[in-house]
Amino acid sequence: MAKVKVTQIKSIIKRPKDQKATIIAIGLGKINRTVEVENTPQMAGMIRKVSHLLKVEEA
Repeated sequence: MAKVKVTQIKSIIKRPKDQKATIIAIGLGKINRTVEVENTPQMAGMIRKVSHLLKVEEA
């Protein structure tokens, strides 16, 4: 599978609980934290749900 680098660029303060939980599930939680994840359909859905808080790049 292809990998993508996901970086959190905005805070999760004052966000709904489901968006906070999604950010934690991706492996983020602090601004400028970056993780490299497999680009599975499940991960793509999570990234799409909180895309306004993230920067996504091909790894």
